[in-house]
Amino acid sequence: MVGFVGAALISAFVAFPLLFALQLKNDVVRKMQENVTQAARYDSVTKTLNGTAFAAAVEHFIDRRKHVATDAGGIVIAVIVDTLDEIGRRYGPQWADTVMQSLALIVQSSVRRGDLVARLATNELGIFLPGATLENARDIGTRIRTGVSAATFSADGAALSVAIRLGGISFDGPADFNQLRQLADQMAFERGDESDDIPISALPAA
Repeated sequence: MVGFVGAALISAFVAFPLLFALQLKNDVVRKMQENVTQAARYDSVTKTLNGTAFAAAVEHFIDRRKHVATDAGGIVIAVIVDTLDEIGRRYGPQWADTVMQSLALIVQSSVRRGDLVARLATNELGIFLPGATLENARDIGTRIRTGVSAATFSADGAALSVAIRLGGISFDGPADFNQLRQLADQMAFERGDESDDIPISALPAA
């Protein structure tokens, strides 16, 4: 009996460090998997969603609406920095990244809970407002413009001129993400430099 107890204690003494090491290894693997998942979904500079994850989320919303008739439509907004290329050429890409980081923070503080923000291109952020009204979108656009106007952008002590364009597209039926993004960009480039409003068009019903 004493020998059995002693053997059990020895086995436990040997097994515990092995189990502890295995648990540590599992924690490391889990953390690595989380990091990979994070990198696959988020832009490394702005910490917002990347274009692929953003498109998937919008398309999932659109697809869900086919089965849940009570869901409202939504609005996609493009936020484009006109002067980002100039900033990058003159001061270096790190300062262009800093501008996009600051802009992302302004946009994220301007949207509602549940809205999505993503980096769609080097100089462009996208916003998805599920179930939003035109008034919701225009209020958010005003907050973004106000935030950018109030912010101080500088590189090596020199003031930076940050000019943005806003444009949006609303939909209340079947839609394609690429079409929504293209139309939001089009509104931003055609009319998005207006300082007092955000131009939003409606996707024609299919």
